Amino acid sequence: MATTLPKTDIVLVGVGWTGGIIAAELTKKGYQVVGLERGKTRSMNDYLMVHDELRYANRNEMMQDLSKETWTVRHDPSQRALPYRNHGSFLVGDGLGGSGEHWNGLTYRFFPYDFEIRSKTIERYGEDKIPADMPLQDWGITYDEMVPYFEKFEEMIGLSGEENPHPDVPKIKYPTAPLKETPAMKMFREAATSLGYHPYTAPAATLSESYTNKDDITRGACQYCGFCERFGCEYGAKASPIVTVLPVAEKTGKFEVRTESSVRRIIHENGKATGVLYIDTKTGEEFIQPATVVAVTSYILNNVRLLLLSELGKPYNHETGEGVIGKNYAYQMTSSGSTGFFEDKEFNSFIGTGALAGVLDDFNGDNFDHTDLDFIHGGNIALGHYGRRPIANNSTPKGTPSWGKEFKDASIYWAHKYMSVGSQGSVMPNKNNFLSLDSQYTDQYGDPLLSITFNYKENEINQQKYIREITTNILKEMGATEVSTPGDQGDWDTTKYQTTHNTGGAIMGADPKTSALNNYLQMWDCENVFIPGANAFPHNSGMNPTGTVGALAYRAAEGIEKYLTNGGGSLV
Repeated sequence: MATTLPKTDIVLVGVGWTGGIIAAELTKKGYQVVGLERGKTRSMNDYLMVHDELRYANRNEMMQDLSKETWTVRHDPSQRALPYRNHGSFLVGDGLGGSGEHWNGLTYRFFPYDFEIRSKTIERYGEDKIPADMPLQDWGITYDEMVPYFEKFEEMIGLSGEENPHPDVPKIKYPTAPLKETPAMKMFREAATSLGYHPYTAPAATLSESYTNKDDITRGACQYCGFCERFGCEYGAKASPIVTVLPVAEKTGKFEVRTESSVRRIIHENGKATGVLYIDTKTGEEFIQPATVVAVTSYILNNVRLLLLSELGKPYNHETGEGVIGKNYAYQMTSSGSTGFFEDKEFNSFIGTGALAGVLDDFNGDNFDHTDLDFIHGGNIALGHYGRRPIANNSTPKGTPSWGKEFKDASIYWAHKYMSVGSQGSVMPNKNNFLSLDSQYTDQYGDPLLSITFNYKENEINQQKYIREITTNILKEMGATEVSTPGDQGDWDTTKYQTTHNTGGAIMGADPKTSALNNYLQMWDCENVFIPGANAFPHNSGMNPTGTVGALAYRAAEGIEKYLTNGGGSLV
């Protein structure tokens, strides 16, 4: 039998970026917050001298243990979903700070177009531009309404950046200067400019200079060591929950973190949650943590699964289009890139940082005319100087054998003579891309696994073909001796890493019939449950999601405070 604990004001299910922001904001207001984190505890000490590519990048030291909990995947509802047994397509973090500890740090704002995507698409192109199987919808909030929350997140992390020169993109004042521009990035800038595009240095949550934010958190500048994605930052230069928001919450004395605590259910009745049921994974004991507000703040896939297991909200039915939990799952299109080999150039590609890139948005959002194109939206285009580590990086020109002496010689010769220009493409919702509970496979506690049904559709395939020509042309303009381009994407490949940018499944909107959350990230069907995170995105944009996730977390924190102050009720 579960032991019932003393009630708290707010309980967090997961302690990463969204949980950390809510904890910091609400404890500063005097509220008591309990954070339940199923992974182990972490501190900066854990990141000292961890430049071990094999352990962290190849054996996924910081990732969820798929032998204990995973997902099932399939391309189509008619197929049998099978377990995701090896970290491939995406890497979900485990432990205090979550995926916010091992991320790269690229931090964008979604465009005004994104937040009103259905309305703006119809306004410019007509309703026929939206396919019948694409449940495209506005977010229930505008970009202008989001700006204060973007600014809060950017100030907190000390976002380093350069103003985007594209005339149709909002201008942003960044807290710190952009990161250093490498010779390869300069070549990208000159080539893109000569082609009539608008390149700039990508906004980075990696500090370009020493910085102190409004919470009096001081961090030092990046050392460009190249150990960012899949690693914690030993310098604290890369913004993460454990070096920014969590210390602020802990300092108040009103924040308690319980690690190795796995939440199995949200307990609720009559449209209100009373708390959560969780298990101490060290002892196997079960506990009930009562709370006035439940904030579901783990990773998107785990957020949606918990809602389905808890029978909160109406599950999505892909055949009828009814229901909202699991709806509008999206991933990201990333295979539009090209690789250029430079016979007469050599780059120090082992140096860099996870968010060091030259980028352009000329073919992102609705910044270009789609009238005669067979897709909507697009993607950013970037040349990244992320720091190539030796095990994972050995690109060679087409025709090179894939093993043996010739392969080894070519790998060494070209190691610092190639650069890639890639794209992060948007993915629009489709009625047959969704999340649900699996009917066959269960986890270690006997609970059904989450099942992911997803494949790229015509909109994404056509977008990829269009953007691939642009990335190729940029490399040729840069002077590449040879340019290699990938083939068509085909089916979603779950074995190959692309991004960890999963979105949707518990989306926000203005109508309870088509969304799970209002614009404060409050559940329509359960007034004291708030669910910030990428699960709230009705579609996935053509850039990294964390800036928008952070902004929504600040919006949710404001909503929780209003809810507690008002004594309950819907906020919209």
